[in-house]
Amino acid sequence: MSEPRRQFGVFVLGGLLCAALDVGLMQLLLWQGSKALLATSCGFLAGLLLNYAFHARVTFGQLASGASFLRFLCVVAINYTITVALVSLAIALGLPPLAGKVVSLPVVAVNGFLLSKHWIFK
Repeated sequence: MSEPRRQFGVFVLGGLLCAALDVGLMQLLLWQGSKALLATSCGFLAGLLLNYAFHARVTFGQLASGASFLRFLCVVAINYTITVALVSLAIALGLPPLAGKVVSLPVVAVNGFLLSKHWIFK
């Protein structure tokens, strides 16, 4: 497997691992009686931090830094905006919101990988 393909595969695998932490922690906190917004926020934050650490060390082999973390947060904001735009477009077209979310997943994965490789962790 070529290096860019392997690296993208590791990137996607890391994203899935982080999503599992995000959702798993959220569910654990909900089962323990936490409020929904607190559980959601804790899961999101844990997933976000693991995502950054995983990609810095495993996917791109870089040391974490404050500057790269700020760039990472910018990419998170960009990908969130893309997701919201595609969900909104789906709704405007009379489709269910999930259709926009599903379409956004590969878009934000490729965008996140390219920006990570060429900007965040370069």
